[in-house]
Amino acid sequence: MADLSKYRNIGIFAHVDAGKTTTTERILKLTGKIHKIGEVHDGAATTDFMEQEQERGITIQSAATTCFWDDHRFNIIDTPGHVDFTIEVYRSLKVLDGGVGVFCGSGGVEPQSETNWRYANESGVARLIFVNKLDRLGADFYRVVGQIKSVLAAKPLVMTIPIGFEDSFVGVVDILSQKAYVWDDSGQPENFEVQDVPDDLKEKAEQYRTELIETAVEQDDEAMEKYLEGEEPDTDTIKKCIRKGTINLDFFPTYCGSAFKNKGIQLILSAVIDYLPSPTEVKPQPEVDMEGNETGEFAIVDRDKPLRALAFKIMDDQYGALTFTRVYSGVLAKGVNILNTFTGKEERVGRIVEMHADSREDLDEAQAGDIVALVGLKNVQTGHTLCDPKKPATLEPMVFPDPVISIAIAPKDKGAAEKLGVAIGKMVKEDPSFHVETDQDSGETILKGMGELHLDIKIDILKRTHGVEVEAGAPQVAYRETVTTQLEDSYTHKKQSGGAGQFAKIDYIIEPLEPGSGFQFESKIVGGNVPKEYIPAVEKGWRLSTEKGVLAGYPCLDFQVTLIDGGFHAVDSSAVAFEIASKAAYRQSMPKAGAQLLEPIMKLDVFTPDDNVGDVIGDLNRRRGMISSQDSTPTGIRVKGEAPLSEMFGYIGDLRTMTSGRGQFSMEFSHYAACPRNIAEKVIEDVIAREAAKK
Repeated sequence: MADLSKYRNIGIFAHVDAGKTTTTERILKLTGKIHKIGEVHDGAATTDFMEQEQERGITIQSAATTCFWDDHRFNIIDTPGHVDFTIEVYRSLKVLDGGVGVFCGSGGVEPQSETNWRYANESGVARLIFVNKLDRLGADFYRVVGQIKSVLAAKPLVMTIPIGFEDSFVGVVDILSQKAYVWDDSGQPENFEVQDVPDDLKEKAEQYRTELIETAVEQDDEAMEKYLEGEEPDTDTIKKCIRKGTINLDFFPTYCGSAFKNKGIQLILSAVIDYLPSPTEVKPQPEVDMEGNETGEFAIVDRDKPLRALAFKIMDDQYGALTFTRVYSGVLAKGVNILNTFTGKEERVGRIVEMHADSREDLDEAQAGDIVALVGLKNVQTGHTLCDPKKPATLEPMVFPDPVISIAIAPKDKGAAEKLGVAIGKMVKEDPSFHVETDQDSGETILKGMGELHLDIKIDILKRTHGVEVEAGAPQVAYRETVTTQLEDSYTHKKQSGGAGQFAKIDYIIEPLEPGSGFQFESKIVGGNVPKEYIPAVEKGWRLSTEKGVLAGYPCLDFQVTLIDGGFHAVDSSAVAFEIASKAAYRQSMPKAGAQLLEPIMKLDVFTPDDNVGDVIGDLNRRRGMISSQDSTPTGIRVKGEAPLSEMFGYIGDLRTMTSGRGQFSMEFSHYAACPRNIAEKVIEDVIAREAAKK
């Protein structure tokens, strides 16, 4: 039986381009897992093994790998930083016990860092902070620490400070031991010397050490009392206090270095062991019933408890579907049957493998605390719970965001339609933020995703991995509809055509709700004007109708229907009659209630050199953008704001043209807002024209 106190399940997450994958590569080299370091910009990084990742130099899917350091086992997940793939970060954080948040020394806290930090807070994951790329032009460790406080409202606990700035960065001072770690120019991680703190940093190092001890002893009353009496705690006590505060999310130990130049990584590995929790030290996962309510039971990390495991990622490769699984309690053995509580069906575990990016090692069993991949499971999807069939339970499920952009595709070769269907089926299983539907009228296949890059990569995967060439239409925005005024109305459904008739009468109020409320239904029927058994049919009729709005056929949201009265016939009324009445009432009343088109608004973060800031802001204004702030950074101006998604297609090309290739931007979905009248009219015209063309 493995010693769980020596396990660390950690993720590495950050904004795109802050150096996560490079940091992971260095960790694998230091721990002896790989012998040659692969660089991201050469397309040779171990965890970026998809062709699309190697070409673009970005991480698309989270990759799992296992390595060892100082007798401890690390299960590491390298996650993507690009906004279109945040789903990968979210589901990785869901199954991890700790994480390393990587920040760029010159870029600082970027928008995707904020999103990932928010996800980590929601998942309650303890973190270390690594300020990377301190050898970069404009890098400033102290500025980034300030941003972590001001932008993320987090409390960084500085554990190391840099020696030298930008290209003269040579090493770090370990605040706790008051020793300097200085690397030579060979670029080899093991070529460093431990020296005394340089004279010019002595005062600063002492000041940070005092702060560190004062923050740490707050975690232990006894140590605090002694410290106030003038007795400094020993190193072990300080480390225990830091560990406790880190696990409680009271503060985040903060390190610095340069992963690319191999400086400072060893201290992070030791910090993972010293300060991040083992599987037994994190709050156990709550178990829920089939309706999603907590049962009060927990999946306690213990080999002797019943099996509880969560499938957090499905990946298809040449050997079949791999189901990445975190085992929370009990033992998962090869060849046994397990129950999927979502489908209610049992499945047999064919093989259990330990992953190292895209290579694997067979195991006979996995136990509580392990992250492994299972081969051969048929109907398991992301977020499903796998458990002991004799003692079933469900773990808290995952919630995924709705897509904001769609494109229509068709196979170039008409004979490839079946192949396309199979390929898309596999891809939807792998990525819960990727949706597919068939247009009922035209028979077109519609792909929906989180952004242009997301769908671009999906089409690339169809072509390369599955051998299906497709033609794609122009991207379409996922608009929504709502109502703007309160309306009281009535509808009577009567049908008499020989035999049993149909009768249903409903009186109702439609009223707008706050953005984000969705559709709500309430019945205020007192007495029996609409018998109780028909009220669910009324709600069902309205709910089904909201899928298609009256303006342009987009889903309708953020309004409430209150059933206030009605009428029925003892013989002719039925649930079907009331459902039909509700659907007809929807068509009758929604145009009268001030139906309005909503468009998705994106949160923008644009980086531009000083000389081009006027052009960039002018261009954003033309795109109906609202600028919220402009901040100077050592290497340019950072503009934050919001803009409608419909205006942002192809923006990266325009930005690069304006800034001679130096501009960068990222965006993520923020909220839905009312569409200006002229834009709404054009969208509705386009929809009508598309419908006519299909016919």
